[in-house]
Amino acid sequence: MLQAKTRWIVRRTDRDKVQELARQLGISTLAAALLVNRGFDSPEEARIFLHVEQAEFHDPFLMPDMQNAVERIKRAIDKKEPVLVYGDYDADGVTSTSLLMTVLKEMGAVVDFYIPNRFTEGYGPNEAAFRKAFAEGIQLIITVDTGISAIHEAFVAKELGIDLIITDHHELRDEIPEAFAIIHPKFKAGAYPFPSLAGVGVAFKLAHALYGKIPHDLLDLAAIGTVCDLVPLTGENRLIVKKGLQMLSATKRPGLLALGKLAGVQFADMNEETLGFAIGPRLNAAGRLGSADPAVNLLMAKNMDEAVLLADEIEELNKQRQTLVSEMTKEAIEMIAAAYPLSENKVLVIGKEGWNAGVIGIVASRITERFYRPAIVLSYDSHTGKAKGSARSIPGFDLFANLLECADILPHFGGHPMAAGMTLDVKDVDELRRRLNRAANRQLGAKDLVPVTELDATIPLDEITLDSIKEVERLAPYGTANPKPAFLIENAKVSHARKIGGNQAHLKLTLSQNSTLLDGVGFHLGDLADDISPDATLSVIGELSINEWNNKRKPQILIRDMAINEWQLFDFRGNRPFEAWAPLLRGKDAEMIIFQEKTISRIPEFQDVRIVLIENQEQAKQYVMDGKNVVLFDLPPETAVIECLVKGKKPDRIYVHFFHEREHFFHTIPTRDHFKWYYAFLAKRRTFNIHKYGEDLAAHRGWSKETVRFMTKVFLELDFVKIDDGIISLKQAKMKKDLGDSPSFQKKQEMIKLENVFLYSSYPELKNWFSERVAHSIPREEEVDAWT
Repeated sequence: MLQAKTRWIVRRTDRDKVQELARQLGISTLAAALLVNRGFDSPEEARIFLHVEQAEFHDPFLMPDMQNAVERIKRAIDKKEPVLVYGDYDADGVTSTSLLMTVLKEMGAVVDFYIPNRFTEGYGPNEAAFRKAFAEGIQLIITVDTGISAIHEAFVAKELGIDLIITDHHELRDEIPEAFAIIHPKFKAGAYPFPSLAGVGVAFKLAHALYGKIPHDLLDLAAIGTVCDLVPLTGENRLIVKKGLQMLSATKRPGLLALGKLAGVQFADMNEETLGFAIGPRLNAAGRLGSADPAVNLLMAKNMDEAVLLADEIEELNKQRQTLVSEMTKEAIEMIAAAYPLSENKVLVIGKEGWNAGVIGIVASRITERFYRPAIVLSYDSHTGKAKGSARSIPGFDLFANLLECADILPHFGGHPMAAGMTLDVKDVDELRRRLNRAANRQLGAKDLVPVTELDATIPLDEITLDSIKEVERLAPYGTANPKPAFLIENAKVSHARKIGGNQAHLKLTLSQNSTLLDGVGFHLGDLADDISPDATLSVIGELSINEWNNKRKPQILIRDMAINEWQLFDFRGNRPFEAWAPLLRGKDAEMIIFQEKTISRIPEFQDVRIVLIENQEQAKQYVMDGKNVVLFDLPPETAVIECLVKGKKPDRIYVHFFHEREHFFHTIPTRDHFKWYYAFLAKRRTFNIHKYGEDLAAHRGWSKETVRFMTKVFLELDFVKIDDGIISLKQAKMKKDLGDSPSFQKKQEMIKLENVFLYSSYPELKNWFSERVAHSIPREEEVDAWT
């Protein structure tokens, strides 16, 4: 057995819809299934999705208040009124700020930007910043990626005589700010055809409206913010990212080129993963540790000298961020283990004085990923008595909705169903924890707290080809609502499973079904190589890709998880010392079966296994083996003991060592003809000095001296001979007795049989012997659906 780390759920797909879509679009059923899974089950919808670059952007003036906003901004430009772009400190906010600043500067505006400090000001607009702007003569403030919750700040702006235009995409509440204009894709529901834009997407629509045409040169910034904010990559977002990636592949923007060089990015091969995992975290780093201004300035840099200096600064901040995240995550895990047992906390709410508020969101993500439950990580400030927090959730627990129920103790909060940010009094943290856990106890069952991996299809190896993978890749760019397709390969034989990489951290193997082979690579799964037996039947999940090496292209699967739903045999017989392979048992909760008490003293000290002594058949029958990992360390006195040990039972794994002190296998095994010849020899000689001539006889016949001694002992037990001072002579009375009446002969025959089965058999022979006796394992329950 090898238990999967998550529950695998293969999406149930309507086969008729798949077949029809494949026929009408001229695509494979695999590609059609992926489209149907994503809700594109009509030919027209699927065609638009596959060819999104041919689609048109929506009219920005469909957004309520867009006309008012454009007229007000143009009036400010014409009259040279000072304008302030008020942004946010994450990648979406930074790109939104850079994009709108670029537009307004090109249009001749007197404009500057302001991004609040995460530590001293917190999220969103604040009164002090607005009053400072008023003192500096600002007459128009335009928020980007923020502001929809700024009820009080909008009142302050109105009181000061500043016109406030809010562009945002975060969740709307019942009460909205009283602003000059609100540009929001969900404002006045249904007015705008695509409600899921990122903050930078909203800023892009405003730019479109201001220019009166699509600003293609800003799609690179729009794509970065859209990908990094994890909004659904469907509809207009997909169009933004698809076209933005094309722009990025040939970017001349100095800031991105400088940052990309430090990140090791090849812009010609740019994809959404590069944005999300290389560019985005670096743009976020500045605002996480201090001011986000360097990130905005980097994206707007006009020359490489300036860009290189800013990129170096951001790269150093990113390294500091990585160290902080690692240290805080370790502390958080220790805190949970010490004070917040999982049995009592379906929602983990933890905090500490001095934790960096800029990276608590990343730590919250790590905690949710590790423990698979909603998590809120808070940074306490003893001077203000406030706690700033960031939250991440799991399916089934709507963070925003549940936090809304706690609004009386959350003076500031905002976010989405799966992520949120907040500020509250430290004294209210325990109450927040109690309330959220009460809600979680109602909303989350035990099954909801087991990680789930959703899969698009079960696919046989013979359907995995270069052409089918190319078709799958047409669904890119991937992201929220359009995840990278993941597949299940069931019951494949595995060969050449081995560890690879400098620290042996990764797994490489080959899967086979019938005559079809497929290479698989599992990054950071190297330890699983020790959990796969030579003849295992393996199920794996992962993503398909094309491996290019030495000008050869081959399909492969990038393995995310694997399972073996049958018992396994691991063979460590022979001269390999126990100490050499014992480390493989660590963490396996193994039990070591000892059949002979004298063997116990030969076992090296090893803490990771429990020793169980089984000396007879009755003890073997009583031993509970089901679901266990068992080591058979030595040989029992008879085969029947192992028969009783395993018969009808369901072990997960059996590790065989079969330690023995000496070889019992004769150089020549005496047969009945051997005994017959030896008896005739003794009858003819009448007497024979075995001490003096035993070795000569053995050499003459090509036997071992042990063979001669053994046959002599058998004759003695059968009362055929007598021995006096090493002189053997036959007894005169002739009695018919079978060799099997000799205890030594019986014991030797049993030992020969036992050794043949357990010591000298091949791996397939030994596996077959056990398989004929253990109960056939029933796969553990998995939620795996097929096409209907």
